[in-house]
Amino acid sequence: MCSKKTKKMTEQELKILAKNLANPEGEIGKDIAKMMNETNISMTKETIKALLLLDNETVLELGHGNAGHLSYLLDFAENINYTGLEISETMKTEAGTINQKYLSQAQFQLYDGKNIPFGNESFDKIMTVNTIYFWENPVDFLNEIYRVLKEHGSFVLTFADKDFMKTLPFTSDFKLYNYEDIELLISQTNFKRMIKSHKEEFITSKSGESVKREYKVLTIKK
Repeated sequence: MCSKKTKKMTEQELKILAKNLANPEGEIGKDIAKMMNETNISMTKETIKALLLLDNETVLELGHGNAGHLSYLLDFAENINYTGLEISETMKTEAGTINQKYLSQAQFQLYDGKNIPFGNESFDKIMTVNTIYFWENPVDFLNEIYRVLKEHGSFVLTFADKDFMKTLPFTSDFKLYNYEDIELLISQTNFKRMIKSHKEEFITSKSGESVKREYKVLTIKK
């Protein structure tokens, strides 16, 4: 396998990267979101598989980025109704542009990252990938997810393990988790059951290095 040298990122570049991973903005945000979609696509596809989608289900994604994976999700079943929530105006706009042909069964909305703007038991399935590091109050937010999830629905939470994340040069301000940390969080919420799946893969990191990423795909149910 051949390798190529990568230019080490400056402290300022790392700060810009970290900021745009949390909340992509402007043209830089669009470029970083494209890179995020490419880097995270395996995690996202494993998350979508874990949803076990059925015909006519309603799906909510929290932090969809540019939603370059939407066509993959919609192919899993007939007549899926998809809603994406974002804190980033740039990502909401970009997702709508990229997915113009799917807007008959998909919508993208802005929210504050804390309160999910839908009624109780609105969705059959809920998913999020690599967003938990930015949640201000995880227990409260998990209970918001519980509130809008239907009685027999599933919430799939995917995140990279703490031991992997802390080796990256741009995560110093992220809140990092391992499985035990998530178990503790879930025990403080209304959720009752959780199924764990451990995954690993080799990727090129967002700072240009080849690394082995270990991550968890958790299916959480009422």
